[in-house]
Amino acid sequence: MELEAVIFDVDGTLADTERDGHRPAFNAAFAEVGLDWHWNDVLYGELLAITGGKERIRAFAQLHDPDFLARPGVEDAIRDIHARKTRHYLAQLEGGGIPLRPGIARLLAEARQRGLHLAIATTTTADNVIGLLRANLGPNADGWFEVIGAGDVVASKKPAPDIYHWVLERLELGPGACLALEDSANGLAASLGAGIVTVVLVNEYTRNQAFSGAVAVLFDLGEAGKPCRVLAGDAGEHGLVDVDLLRRWHHLGSIPASGGCN
Repeated sequence: MELEAVIFDVDGTLADTERDGHRPAFNAAFAEVGLDWHWNDVLYGELLAITGGKERIRAFAQLHDPDFLARPGVEDAIRDIHARKTRHYLAQLEGGGIPLRPGIARLLAEARQRGLHLAIATTTTADNVIGLLRANLGPNADGWFEVIGAGDVVASKKPAPDIYHWVLERLELGPGACLALEDSANGLAASLGAGIVTVVLVNEYTRNQAFSGAVAVLFDLGEAGKPCRVLAGDAGEHGLVDVDLLRRWHHLGSIPASGGCN
């Protein structure tokens, strides 16, 4: 089956948003509401095992501040903290503080030019997605994507495959016509659970995770003069991740018992 669509994760995949974007935004929100919580680099890396910002707040409180969870109206409080965090994060985006990862803008432009459908499957909020795209690619960039699956549109977040099923239904495509780009083991489990061939683009938080089943694992997509760094998988003679290489990986990943890479 031919490749017809590419589905992108956002945080860690399109941009290194976590350590210097979401993490300080969470800390600013905690300070605003009078909580003495502070998530440093190491702690936040551990919390990334939990997908979803509100879920991350709740999990942290269970371990480090259970009295917070016993407060009346705690669910409203968690939603308020998360909304404040989103405002801080969007302010960073508007200030140009969170660029796309190398090769992302190039690959998106080529994929559009060559007629591939583009979609997003993420646990972050739609406002965060749209803000990131517009800040880096222009005021209409969210319109490049036919489907944006984000936030709480499904009940179960990654590693559950629900967000990918939701996106596939709206693309009106089967999983065999698509390829996903993810950055984490949770994201890979979600895309593979939906039957989608997946390329993993690691970052500093996720580079040591296990990626069994991915057709390729990369540290970046490459730019002119800076070839892509392939950690696992076969890139052939390609120095950059482009549409032709995505088609190659999609074909390899679609072959029964091809095995992917570890």
